[in-house]
Parts: sequence; C-alpha cells; structure tokens
Amino acid sequence: MNILTPLFAVFGIMLLGTLVQKLRFLPVETDQVLNQYVYYIAFPAILLIALAQQPIEEILQWGFIAGYSAGMLVIYLVCIGISLLVNPKQPAIAAVRALNATFGNTAFIGIPLLVILFPQQQSALVAAAIASLLSVLMFAVALVSLELATNKQRQHHAAVIMLLAVVKNPIVIGCFIGVAISALGITLPAGLAMMIQQIGNTSSPCALFAVGMVLAKAMRYQKDSKVFSLANFIELSLINLFKLILQPALVYFMLKGVGVTGDYLVMGVILSALPTAASVYLLAQRYNTQASTSAQGILFGTIVTFFSLPILEQLVKTYS
Repeated sequence: MNILTPLFAVFGIMLLGTLVQKLRFLPVETDQVLNQYVYYIAFPAILLIALAQQPIEEILQWGFIAGYSAGMLVIYLVCIGISLLVNPKQPAIAAVRALNATFGNTAFIGIPLLVILFPQQQSALVAAAIASLLSVLMFAVALVSLELATNKQRQHHAAVIMLLAVVKNPIVIGCFIGVAISALGITLPAGLAMMIQQIGNTSSPCALFAVGMVLAKAMRYQKDSKVFSLANFIELSLINLFKLILQPALVYFMLKGVGVTGDYLVMGVILSALPTAASVYLLAQRYNTQASTSAQGILFGTIVTFFSLPILEQLVKTYS
C-alpha cells in the first residue's frame, strides 16, 4: 500500500479532531479524557495482545532494537552537545531540545499509521512496541536531566527517578505483560483475548482524534507567540531537521548495518521519522523550560511530516 493512503486517513482523523475542538462540538476537556483512555487503557491493551500472540523469537528483534536505539541515542547526544555550545550552562534547555529532536510520536501516530500501512501484520505492532519502549527510556533520561538541572531539593536519586518513570509507564506495563505471556507460552482464553483486542482496536481512532484536539489547543495557545522571529524559526527548523530527516537517515544506516531488512527496515525508518510527541511539551511545561518552543515545534513538525514521510518511505524502498 502506498503510504499516502494511510497518511490521508491518519491526518484526516486528526483534522476532524481539530475541527471538533475549534467548533466546540464536544466539551473543552474531551481531549484530556481521550488521551487518558488511550494512554492508560487502549494502547496497553493493543500492545499486550499483539505481543502475547507472537512467538517470543519474533518479539526479540535484537537487530532492530540495537539499530533504532543507536540512532536515537546519537541524535540525542549530538543535540545536547550543540545546544550546550550555543547556550553553555543550560543543561535543562539542552535536554528539552534533544528530546524534541528524538522523541517521536510512535504511539499516538505510529501505531495507527503502521496498522493501516501493514494490515494483518502483527510485526507492525511489534515494531511500534519496541520503538515506544525505547522512546520511554529516552524520555526517562531527559526527565533525569531536567531533575538534576532544575530541582536541587529532589527527594529521590537520579536512578530512582529514571526507574519510576519507566516502570510506572502504562505502555511499558502492557508490553511487559504481553512479553511475559509470550515467553511463558500461555494461551489466553478466547473470550478474554477478544475483549482485550476490541479495547485495543479503539486506540487508533481515539488517539488520532485526541492529537487533533490537542493541536487545536496548541494553535490557540500559540497565537500571540513569536513564531516568526528569526531565532525561533532557526531553532524550530534545526530541531525538526534532526527529528524528521537526520534521525530516520541515521536509523536507516544503523539498521542496515546490523542486518535488518524488509518490512522491519521500512517500519524503523517510518517510526523514527514521526513528529515529536505531545509528551515533550507537557514535560517542558512541567519544568517551565522551552514549553512554547516545544509546542511550536510539534505543530511545525506534524505539518512537515505529511510531506517528508512519503519521500523518506520511497527512498527506503528504493535503496533497501
């Protein structure tokens, strides 16, 4: 299937969510309810059942894990370095910039996109689950960096903060249960499996609709911001250059280097080429660091992705 078809479907649902939010057809806080439902219930359900029904050998894609995580880590470190050169002694700003350049929306956009692009292939959910777990780890690293830089009276050690960020994440919990069921060779009762599957099937449309509503709020929030200042434009452009072009290019070469081919190679590049997740904006807002820039970057990146992703997908298929 050509990627333009699922892209139109994905962005169409997001656009519908944006219009509903702007026209206020639903209560203003509907996006928060949808986000919580998807994040805490639907996504863990779809990842749990997808992993539980896969042989453990199919889940443990070590080459994919190594190549994808290496690409993310290199981009993260490069962005940290560049930011500290431009703004010395500003590690919090550097951490948020680096997270904006690496933490893609592999859950709310990646899962629906791969499910449509690779229908009836459980490997699509396996790839999305791996990418989401690696993104959670990167998020935890940035969280620790922000804590160390901004909170001098923190109650927990950095390692404890990182561990809590990972083990309390519902996507991690869902994936862990699914992997455990697969590794133990347990077959879920048909009725229970169907129930979890049906709950999981609601994740894609609800997630995309919620993203559209969140973007509508972000656009309203950014009306008076200096979106068109030269410095701001350069920063947004560089962040999205790293996120949408350099990271997928690096992930491509890393995956090829460890022998990943076929659909997993294409999936890895697509997942790494997705725009920054809204979680980065929420984290930046929580620590009062680069919140406005993060919101603008997500808007900018989401629009650019509609044009950059088909080009990247075609290049990968041509040279893979």
